Amino acid sequence: MAALLPYAGSPLDVGHSIADNSLRPTSERAVTLAEHDDIDRLHTELAELRASRARLVRAADADRRSIERELHGGVQQHLVALAMRLQLAQAALESDPATARSLLDEVGGDVQDAINTSALLAQRISPQLLELGLGAALRAAAVSSGVPASVEMSGSSKQAPPEVLHTVYRCWLDALEYASDARPSIAVRENDDALTFDVATGAAPGEALDALRDRVEALGGTLSVQPEPGGRTRISGSLPLGHSH
Repeated sequence: MAALLPYAGSPLDVGHSIADNSLRPTSERAVTLAEHDDIDRLHTELAELRASRARLVRAADADRRSIERELHGGVQQHLVALAMRLQLAQAALESDPATARSLLDEVGGDVQDAINTSALLAQRISPQLLELGLGAALRAAAVSSGVPASVEMSGSSKQAPPEVLHTVYRCWLDALEYASDARPSIAVRENDDALTFDVATGAAPGEALDALRDRVEALGGTLSVQPEPGGRTRISGSLPLGHSH
């Protein structure tokens, strides 16, 4: 029988060898899995952030195109009609004074229409939220739209940043636009640290809701959208008053 050779190492060395072969790989695997989870989460958050920024850009482009259409189809058309009637009135001034007077009366209507359209467009682009107050601006928007609506305002909103006020105002404009046969309503409440709003309106398109959600979340707020019976939509949001850019 062959003789057994003695082990040159110590018992402590044997313990280290066992630990190195069992405990260390398990620990390394756990760390690696945790790191992979963190990396996957960061990739997901980065993709969501990029998608949100892209939606904000598309929403801003859509707003500009809408304003361009209103300028060309509204204000510009009123001014073109005004110029044409002035030319006709001038041509008929000597030969047909009665027709000239009638045309000048129509010119007065064209001027008023152009003023009203310009005022509505200016209010949409840059509403006087700080001067009028949010409640007055919301009611004025409802009156201008010609849609029966309900506005409930609790608090002065004077401490709210302009971007917060503008977000609530834009949400209300969308609600009036998508009202359809539904009577839109908005309730706004202000507490020490947040401005909350609750809007009920007709069925709103997904793109408009995505743009609103992106804007609210960009300001540090939260937004929830719930479908209701009759094809209505309820939009509830909260915006921090201390958040400013």
